[in-house]
Amino acid sequence: MPDMDGIEMLRVVRETMPDVGVVFMTAFASVETAREAFKLGADDFVTKPFDVEELKLIVKKTLEKQALIDENRAFKRAQRERGSIKNIVGNSQKMQAIFQMIETVAEVQSTVLICGESGTGKELVARAIHDLSPRAERPFVSINCGAFTETLLESELFGYIKGSFTGANSNRKGLFEAANKGTIFLDEIG
Repeated sequence: MPDMDGIEMLRVVRETMPDVGVVFMTAFASVETAREAFKLGADDFVTKPFDVEELKLIVKKTLEKQALIDENRAFKRAQRERGSIKNIVGNSQKMQAIFQMIETVAEVQSTVLICGESGTGKELVARAIHDLSPRAERPFVSINCGAFTETLLESELFGYIKGSFTGANSNRKGLFEAANKGTIFLDEIG
């Protein structure tokens, strides 16, 4: 590969397709290369020249592992879907439309505005969207913005560094960072 060795290619594959099965094959095997390949998430390591039958078994094993991972994810997702939407009570046509909207919005990588009076279940809807989304394995962070002054809210959301104000004795991550590619629910923003 021009401009890229196998380890670098594996790194790129893991960044762009973290869940794909990888059998690392090389003619330049070393303990360091094998260690690095496994550290980066290779499922197996094959040196050239290779035995075709052995390679078939390795690929079969990798595909079976991926099938189990996919099945496990589908099972977990089904469990979340049942639990999440079941927490929202309602059987009217309007509620059915909301359930459909939750499922549709969950697949979109975008900001969602949920409007409603206090106590109408905005956080339940937000959690259902999160649980049905590709971010479901990431954190769901909720904050009642109305409970903080503007300055305190800024510190909660963005964090602060030691010494930035009286009482800031250490660095503190904000909630945006704590959400870590998950979902942050900002309640009572109006």
